[in-house]
Amino acid sequence: MIQLKGRPPGGLWCLPCVMHLRTNLLFGPLAAVLLFLGIFVLGLLLPGYSGVRQTVSEIGEVGSPQRIPFAVLLCAVAICLIIFARALLDLAKTSQDSRLPAFLVAAMGLSAAGVGIFAYPHPLHNVFGISELIGYQAPLALALTWRSPQHVHVVRFSWIFYALVLLAIAANLGSLDTHSALWLNERPFYGLVQRGLFAVWFLWCVGVAALLHARTHAERQSFRSQP
Repeated sequence: MIQLKGRPPGGLWCLPCVMHLRTNLLFGPLAAVLLFLGIFVLGLLLPGYSGVRQTVSEIGEVGSPQRIPFAVLLCAVAICLIIFARALLDLAKTSQDSRLPAFLVAAMGLSAAGVGIFAYPHPLHNVFGISELIGYQAPLALALTWRSPQHVHVVRFSWIFYALVLLAIAANLGSLDTHSALWLNERPFYGLVQRGLFAVWFLWCVGVAALLHARTHAERQSFRSQP
């Protein structure tokens, strides 16, 4: 391992570390691509399924021919999120910022796996579904706890996307009261409302990965320029 002198504040110790971290950051966008491409394809393969009206969980519910592929898909997404969380953890260590955002991203991965493995109407399905609220706090945790100067753009980005997450969560709360005006308006396209929440959070992962990937690219270039 190449040890480098004159490391900038919050920088990484070696070129192999940077390369490994850059690779792990890509698993955030990969998780997003897998999820949305997967539920789109599996939905097409399920006769009579409507992604506009029906929830994602209905693709893999008990009795569905897509139950096993759906569980495998969510487990694959979970693995990607955990690897992405490892990248956030490594960055937090080097910049001496909070590791909480990494733990919350990993928690989202575990929730996703649980939702897939325990198909609806298994009692644990809703437990894991509700536990996703923990993972949804990752943008807030990063915005509040990452104070290193090199993370200023990631912090601003996280504030914006946490506001969008809150709006999406509020829209999804309509399903808790089936007699509310909100639910009556959302019911014909609730599948899109639910997917909107997923989209906002996973786009946060994509954006954070892109911003941090750019930072590590600059750091790699500085390594290569050193004698």
